Amino acid sequence: MSVSVLSPTRFLGSISGLLQVASLLALVLLLLKAAQLYLLRQWLLKAVREFPSPPSHWLFGHNQEFQTDQELQQFQKWVEKFPCACPRWLWGSRVSLMVYDPDYMKVVLGRSGSSIALPFLSDPKNHGSYRFLAPWIGYGLLLLNGQTWFQHRKMLTPAFHYDILKPYVVLMADSVRVMLDKWEELISQDSHLEISEHISLMTLDTIMKCAFSQKGSLQTDSKSQSYIQAIKDVKTLFISRVRNFFYQNNIIYWLTPDGRWNQRACQLAHQHTDRVIKLRKAHLQEEEELEKVRRKRNLDFLDILLFARMKNGSSLSDKDLRAEVDTFMFEGHDTTASGISWILYALATHPEHQQRCRKEIQSLLGDGASITWDHLDQMPYTTMCIKEALRLYPPVPAVGRELSKPITFPDGRSLPKGTALGSISP
Repeated sequence: MSVSVLSPTRFLGSISGLLQVASLLALVLLLLKAAQLYLLRQWLLKAVREFPSPPSHWLFGHNQEFQTDQELQQFQKWVEKFPCACPRWLWGSRVSLMVYDPDYMKVVLGRSGSSIALPFLSDPKNHGSYRFLAPWIGYGLLLLNGQTWFQHRKMLTPAFHYDILKPYVVLMADSVRVMLDKWEELISQDSHLEISEHISLMTLDTIMKCAFSQKGSLQTDSKSQSYIQAIKDVKTLFISRVRNFFYQNNIIYWLTPDGRWNQRACQLAHQHTDRVIKLRKAHLQEEEELEKVRRKRNLDFLDILLFARMKNGSSLSDKDLRAEVDTFMFEGHDTTASGISWILYALATHPEHQQRCRKEIQSLLGDGASITWDHLDQMPYTTMCIKEALRLYPPVPAVGRELSKPITFPDGRSLPKGTALGSISP
């Protein structure tokens, strides 16, 4: 009895064969991936063999030791037990040598006497979790490398010239005054006040006025508050992603609730920066405003980007422009807000030093005077307290890189090319 070509038996048989082939292919790919990860782990174990560390799980690394809010205390124990540097296994196939000895850091930063060389620090966007920042802030100065980084750095350096920074002190004082007025009103209603969000709004208001030519105050603007919340969400999601093994894959991550939440938060942040760029471009279309900018000896940060010309004569692409704005919008307000919050915390926990700072500033400003540029070098004790607080609570406590050349540390231990490093403030 013959069987038709279109019979169900033949059709089901062909599907079964395809499924078997697909299953076999998937198994082969899985085995190849497992072999790749095994070989990578063996290479990493060999790379950091000269640097002892606490026992780690073959898959989860040291993550289980850093899942609580006692991470700092746990790391301090490591610093005491393993001098100079210690490998931290993020996962079984990813390790970063945490460096916290000053002499080691000089090698990591490429410093030798008066010369500064950074040729062995490769692309940071390839280093571990740094790539997770790209959908948020793009490839601005924080994530760029090589010649493009040097070009952008050279282009933006004039935005931080002393002649530009001097008049900013008045704008900063105005933003602080708005924040303090809000605090007085809130404290009259409740003796407790959570200051971090208010400080973030103040520093955002400041950077918008100083670097992005914004007029008026943003501290009561609901759109600015939604931007601050979006930044908080992205930071929280970034940390949770770094610590979750299954979130390391982009496809898996974007399908999860956290991944979708991350996309919404990034979209809100991008809408804010796009609005700032669009508004400034519109202002520069006005002849009077354009002429005023052209007469300036030094341009603001955003104006430098808008008027920039690369070596080939072309202006910055919209993508590069937004990446730099996103980077400085975030770095310019968030790390500053973190630093200020911890400075106030440090002073509050040491009231005797807080009182000395208060007396020093009161003697300098008198009653009601606003701070100026010339006042800044006349408050030595306050400056020392600020620097000490930043040493104890650095807003950016670690910098990560990947070696593009092997290096040898002062005690003779070495690392091969391709090893990840993290410079830590212990």
